[in-house]
Amino acid sequence: MRTLSQAEENQTDLYAYIHEFMMPLLTDMDFVCKSYENPVSGKPPFMVGHRFEDEKLPTILLYGHGDVIYGMDERWGDGRSPWHISSEDNKIYGRGTADNKGQHLINILSLKSIIELKKGNIGLNIKILLEMGEENGSPGIIDFCSENKKLLAADVFIASDGPRIADNIPTLYLGSRGVFNFCMEVKLRDKDFHSGNWGGIIKDPGIILSNAISCIVDHNGRIKIQELKPKEIPEDVKNSLSSIEIRPSISNSSPDIFEQWGEPGLSLSEKLYGWNSFSVLALDSGNPVTPTHAISGSAKAYCHIRYVTESDPLKFLTAIRNTLKKEGINDITLYEDKSHFMQATRLNQNNSWVIRAKKSMEDSLGKKITILPNLGGSIPNAAFSDVLSLPTLWIPHSYPSCAQHAPDEHLLTTIIQEGLQIMTGLFWDLAE
Repeated sequence: MRTLSQAEENQTDLYAYIHEFMMPLLTDMDFVCKSYENPVSGKPPFMVGHRFEDEKLPTILLYGHGDVIYGMDERWGDGRSPWHISSEDNKIYGRGTADNKGQHLINILSLKSIIELKKGNIGLNIKILLEMGEENGSPGIIDFCSENKKLLAADVFIASDGPRIADNIPTLYLGSRGVFNFCMEVKLRDKDFHSGNWGGIIKDPGIILSNAISCIVDHNGRIKIQELKPKEIPEDVKNSLSSIEIRPSISNSSPDIFEQWGEPGLSLSEKLYGWNSFSVLALDSGNPVTPTHAISGSAKAYCHIRYVTESDPLKFLTAIRNTLKKEGINDITLYEDKSHFMQATRLNQNNSWVIRAKKSMEDSLGKKITILPNLGGSIPNAAFSDVLSLPTLWIPHSYPSCAQHAPDEHLLTTIIQEGLQIMTGLFWDLAE
């Protein structure tokens, strides 16, 4: 199903994933399911499934998102299509395999195997929340959780999204960096002017914007404004990250790592998981496809900051404005894109649920796992950790080079097998 949450014309497919695929699957497992309209008008729906066994048993809230990003059909290799599942060697290709349909299906199928083995019982009460708008910033999820605290009440939250640290390193992470998106815009004129007639005597928006960006970050990716960075990395987080090695994937599809990029003096794992990063996602000035000898009337940059819990995103734009003003750059308009904002979160590693999950995973696999204080990316974890006040455990079944949000998205069969082993063992152990 082409469950694109960014395209309004795909709303029918979003509902179909809930009603034609997920509900029948869960109903066969004795779940009672219901779909809910989004509190934000016109945004994608939610589904909640509940399987109750005994009020004395622990209740686990599971989560997944059934929406995906655009297919990028023409860019997939070797005749593959994003909308048809195909396999090659150790990879299963298709849009949503890694992000996130494949991952939440691993968890559901693990429950199904326990139900079959135990002849109808799990030994736990299970709730499942499915959203269909995560790839569009999870609109309405905070409000939905706020309005349905009793419906979603549980003892612990367990979900799978994002990547492991590496292909062969089972990972448990306890939150995520937040994301703060904003635009920088220089709009001086409604049209362009010939550089031969006006170059050197009128302002160039592209140059102004480029210099404004250089006030925020240097040529090696180091953030220059103190308010956009945490003051330090907490000692327990630093200790946890000290044993984590960031390395290219064994699949040879990882980008080259530039170790001098970002904050000096930090390890790669500290930069990725314990610090903030600034990125320029898109730049627009003139027409790079067919450039002309003209000075643009405007320029725009779409930027974002991935930030950890020690930073206050409410101070970001004020700090940037103050810096630009100090540098004499007064033609920049800054504004936040709130549609994709996500709060930074992090669960304490000494939480009893973390300890139990770690032991179960290691017992099932017969090897050590890695605990990440938080994911380097961003997920709507605040809805569960802050609004529902749940300890949150994330067990990813993907890896950094899975090509999510890109052509040739895939899952590795080796991780699928391990994921089924991990989750079946975890649900079994928590019931015991």
